[in-house]
Formats: sequence, structure tokens, C-alpha cells
Amino acid sequence: RGLRASPRARSAMPSWVIDRYGHNDVLRFTKDMVFPIIHFPNEVIIKVHAASLNPIDLSMRSGYGATALNMKRDPLKLKSTDTEFPLTLGRDVSGVVMECGLSVSYFKPGDEVWAAIPPWKQGTLSEFVVASGNEVSFKPKRLSHTEAASLPYVGLTAWSAVNQVGGLNRSNCSGKRVLILGASGGVGTFAVQLVKAWGAHVTAVCSHDASTLMKKLGADDVIDYKSGNLEEQLKTLPLFDFILDNVGGSTEKWALDLLKKWSGATYVTLVTPFLINMDKLGVADGMLQTGVTVGSKTVKHLFKGVHYRWAFFMPSGPSLDEIAELVDSGKIQPVIDQVFSFSEVPKAFLKLEGGHARGKTVIDVISKK
Repeated sequence: RGLRASPRARSAMPSWVIDRYGHNDVLRFTKDMVFPIIHFPNEVIIKVHAASLNPIDLSMRSGYGATALNMKRDPLKLKSTDTEFPLTLGRDVSGVVMECGLSVSYFKPGDEVWAAIPPWKQGTLSEFVVASGNEVSFKPKRLSHTEAASLPYVGLTAWSAVNQVGGLNRSNCSGKRVLILGASGGVGTFAVQLVKAWGAHVTAVCSHDASTLMKKLGADDVIDYKSGNLEEQLKTLPLFDFILDNVGGSTEKWALDLLKKWSGATYVTLVTPFLINMDKLGVADGMLQTGVTVGSKTVKHLFKGVHYRWAFFMPSGPSLDEIAELVDSGKIQPVIDQVFSFSEVPKAFLKLEGGHARGKTVIDVISKK
């Protein structure tokens, strides 16, 4: 192919890994991470230009969801080694295709692409990463790699909640009243822009210092959750057709009362106990407990005339295609808080851990600093 950096000539690459779960001190830089190999004909190897961090990276660093993710990594217990380590974190990638499996026809080496890699696979805080072709999409033309890397994971999480679970789309969203709780985080800033692009009336809940950002992203009403009782503030507004909850906790107890009854109105939460249940109770009991919980809540709220749903991140190249279209038409813009070089990954984790970021923490992987 005339690619000098052909992966076949390489056996190791620079990467940030963890060898055990814990705090930030478990992050380790190595130049000897095993080079990714194409195992299935639908896979591609991507040279990572930029990656970004999400709260799931903090959770995974601490071992959250390890039971479920290990089952997904090796469901039949076929691997001789009994460990997921060394494990590379990072879900978002923007980069260039280096090599394609035999059945990949949509991409070729040299294509600029972006993707969100599911959490059971090796991550993107690495020089190269392997992804399934159906998880990958062409990078939006108007964005740099650093800008593009900020969007896939939060974009697909919001897309899953709003479109696939919530049922909203460009043809049925116009004029609908949408409430977004936790609007200034990565998923929130994307969701505000998405439903606004589809013509909704958006009420964003965040702290006061994010209100300018929310207005800039198109929110019609911005509510400061610190300026008094949030429930009482929201009760003074007209009822909503759709609520996206990025906060969870006590908000679930009263938020559903803000929906229009018997009109197909839906509450979707991204804060679910699914992985925690499996960590605590094991796979079978954890899944059973989760099923009972979501089932009982769904039925309870159905009798009150509203829909209650859980949503999760779902990897999807086709959904990223639609997101790229919205980005290239100027309807969705990346919101970046800070860019770190590849040598500063631990610092980037600490920044994310500090909370209250306005937008995403991005890693410029090919910078030489």
C-alpha cells in the first residue's frame, strides 16, 4: 500500500494504560503496548490524532462496571489470561485509517474518521486503536481532529437518549417543550444543540456560570439550580413533552410530574444502576435486579400517563454520519474546555475529576510535547 508505518512492521506502540483499578496514580505511560491487530474482517486500525475524556473513563479507572465489561470482553471464558490488564482507557477518537479488514469497503487507508469505541474494547489513549467498521464514520470536514474528538461519545449518548429511546427526530420535534437537567456537561451541551436543531423549545438546567454558554448554544430558558428550590422553579413553567436527565438522584422523584400527562411525554434518564448492580450482585442477579427495577418504574409511571425510560451509550457509525451532517451544516458545534498533550494525560484526568468543566477535556495525541 505504500504505507511506511504499516502496522505489520510494528509490534509495540506508545499508550497510557492501567494495570489495576484505583486513583490517578494507576495511570502508566508505556512505549511497549501491544500493537492492535485486525481479528475480524470488518475491523479497521486507526492512527489516533486526538482523543477525549468522559466521566466513564474516571469510573472505569476505578473499576466501575468491571464485571459486566469483562463478561462482554470474553463471554465464553476462552482467553488463557484471566485479566483485562494492561487496559487502555479513552472512548473517543479522531484520526486516520491505517489498515482495513478484508470486508471493509466503506473506508480505505488515509481516510479521516471519527468514532466512539465501546468500553469493553481497548481505548483510544494510544497511538493506534482498532474499531469495527460499523462504529466508524467520516470525520466532519469543518472540524479539526482535536475538535472532532470531543463529540462522538457524548453525541452518541445523547442521540441514543433523545432519538433511539426518546423517539424524537427532525420531523416530530418542532415546537416540543424539552427540559435538559445537567445541561452544561458533555452530553447536555450536545443534547441542547441537537433538539434545538430539530426545532424544540429548550429549557436548560445548569449553574449560573454556565448560563451564557447555554444561551449561546440556543437554550430558550436557562434555570440556575443553585438559585433556590429547583423543583419549585420548574413548576412555574408550562409542562414538558420530553425530559433528559443527566443528573439522577433525587431529581427522579419529582421530575416526572413536570411532564404533560397522557400525551406520549417521555422522561429519559442516563443515570442507571445497571453496571453497579452487576458489580455488586454478579451477572445473573445484577441483570435480574436491573430488569425488575426498570420494569416496575416503567409500569408505575405508565399508570400516571407518562413514559419512563433508561438510555445508554450505543456505538454507531450510521448515527455518527447523521451527527457529522449536523456539524458540517453548522447546527452543532464542539464545546471544549481544555486541550492537553499526550504527555499530560494524568493531568487531564485530574481536571475532569475536579468537575464543573464547561465542555470537554481533549487529548492531542500526536502533539510531541
